[in-house]
Amino acid sequence: KDQGMLFIYDQEGIYTFWMKNTLIPLDIIWLDKNRDIVYINENTPPCTKDPCPQYIPSNFAQYVLEVSTGTVTNLNLKVGDNAKFLF
Repeated sequence: KDQGMLFIYDQEGIYTFWMKNTLIPLDIIWLDKNRDIVYINENTPPCTKDPCPQYIPSNFAQYVLEVSTGTVTNLNLKVGDNAKFLF
């Protein structure tokens, strides 16, 4: 519930995600180089057959965060919000 996976890229780009071998639905959040949310895909379902659907953001991102479904709603996240990374 309180964990996720952060993908960090060397530069901004259009990074496509899919849910192959994923067992649970996830919220996927794309952030730009300033860590502003640029795109959100909520309740992204696991892939049940090939080929898997692809989830493509409409804006460039440098970070992609996968979190438990419901996180976006529970935290009232929206495009334009800024994230801070504590690591």
